[in-house]
Amino acid sequence: MRAIETVRSLLEHTLRTKGYRWPENAEIAPPKDARFGDLSCNAAMILAKQAKIKPRDLAESLAAAMLGADPPEPSIERIEVAGPGFLNFHLTESFWRQTVLDVLAAGERYGASGAGAGRKVQIEFVSANPTGPLHIGHGRGAALGDALARILRAAGYDVATEYYVNDAGRQMRLLGDSVWSRYQQACGRAVELIEDGYKGDYISDLARDVIKIKGASLLEIPEDEARAFCREFGAREISEGIRADLADFRVGHDVWFSELSLVESGTVNQTLERLKSEGLAYEMGGALYFDSTRFGDDMERVLRKSSGELTYLASDIAYHADKIARGFDLLVDIWGADHHGYVARLKAAVSALGRDPDMLAVILVQLVSLSRRGEKVAMSTRAGEFVTLRDVVAEVGVDSARFMFLSRKSDSQLDFDLELVKEQSMENPVFYVQYAHARVRSLFAKAGERGLAAPEPRNARLDLLDTPEDGRLLRLLEQYPDTVAAAAASLSPHLVSFYLRELAGALHRYYTAHQVLAAPDPERVRARMLLFSAVATVVRNGLALLGVDAPDSMRRATGETGETGETGAAESPEPDQG
Repeated sequence: MRAIETVRSLLEHTLRTKGYRWPENAEIAPPKDARFGDLSCNAAMILAKQAKIKPRDLAESLAAAMLGADPPEPSIERIEVAGPGFLNFHLTESFWRQTVLDVLAAGERYGASGAGAGRKVQIEFVSANPTGPLHIGHGRGAALGDALARILRAAGYDVATEYYVNDAGRQMRLLGDSVWSRYQQACGRAVELIEDGYKGDYISDLARDVIKIKGASLLEIPEDEARAFCREFGAREISEGIRADLADFRVGHDVWFSELSLVESGTVNQTLERLKSEGLAYEMGGALYFDSTRFGDDMERVLRKSSGELTYLASDIAYHADKIARGFDLLVDIWGADHHGYVARLKAAVSALGRDPDMLAVILVQLVSLSRRGEKVAMSTRAGEFVTLRDVVAEVGVDSARFMFLSRKSDSQLDFDLELVKEQSMENPVFYVQYAHARVRSLFAKAGERGLAAPEPRNARLDLLDTPEDGRLLRLLEQYPDTVAAAAASLSPHLVSFYLRELAGALHRYYTAHQVLAAPDPERVRARMLLFSAVATVVRNGLALLGVDAPDSMRRATGETGETGETGAAESPEPDQG
């Protein structure tokens, strides 16, 4: 962030002196090839037409003006013009070494910013029907929503998290009827299970729990009352289980919002009447339709069936009207990928409610497939294999599950190898990153055993961080605040995961190239210890944004081979970023 701000400030000033404004589509970013400098900018190519100058000639003029600035910018070593007019900036090594001091001074706040400027954001995620336990697909959405909330808060947004409890409608009736059927069977009645009901073992468990409370007394009351009791009991028990599973997964929601409350309070009907009064909904054949085609949807949508039953869309429109009324600037909904067809109609609803549809951002989460050493695990409770989030977390742990769920873009299918994430090896991406932090802490523990105190940053000879590996770590440390800001702006927690794997890889490679505690002189030892302390701080901060612990030590499958750690660590292939 400091590097980009430095270059942008210098370039903006130079453009103003020449009578140009900063071009809207200009970008400053690290080039793909480090030979082309630390940062590259395309401003000259965008401005060339306006300036009526060839892009490369304009770039040469801008470079000369920046290098001749009075006073000169001390952070710039040189500026080169490449290709059709790219401005490539090389910053001084002293600029990069300052990053160590910045990280250590900020500590756990390093990477945080005010980029969000207090903008109010609501994230609604998981929102699974209380009709069964959470499965691993819900787990991926839970990790994504929680990490996104952490990242947005770090970037200065005012974030509220919410779980929308779908406790009204047909699915809840089916739950009650399913428990009621199992209850009757358990009480000795010969009844058939309803054809489209829920048939998991957990339904039988719920029925047995009802018997513990009520015995056979439900058989003696009106059937509607018995069904209602089974429905309410089942929904409450399942909801409590969901809350417990999420808490164990380090996920919390600020608000649990009941769909049933919208219906019973009359809010849904009020919203539908509002649409009708504004000419955006109409009656036909006894049903009520939303004229969503006015707002880009491909067809009109039913809000209330001719039977009087409300559709999911009716409640969802009322729910989002309630969100808007609460004053949020951005609404983020995290859904399963199978809901992709629902996005256009809900954006149409936001437009119908008088707001910019872009205030609603929908993140689609692709499926998760389980495997063991490449062999697919059947996703079936009948097969006795893992299917619930609780089962997966019990086997691999919270850290491994969360990191793996966040290891790819949310719209990419994820293959979750249960055996791989339990391995203590460099092939395991979770271990790969956590071990980077543990390595540094182990290094400092060894230093303490040798009587080496943690060095004071202000007295360190940071100029001794002069190897290519030092430069790589320094530049990565400086990029961390930009990564957090980009992850927040694009609603993409995986950017933090990708970054951490890159930083961890650079640290592991450093170990194979250089000694730290056995460096040639005490000043170099102190400088490298400070650099490593900064790396550990950033790894810890990044993992915290993902909801993953940064351990101080790890039991490893392989033994120590001296200060560099595991034999062949640098040669181990880095985890695929997908």
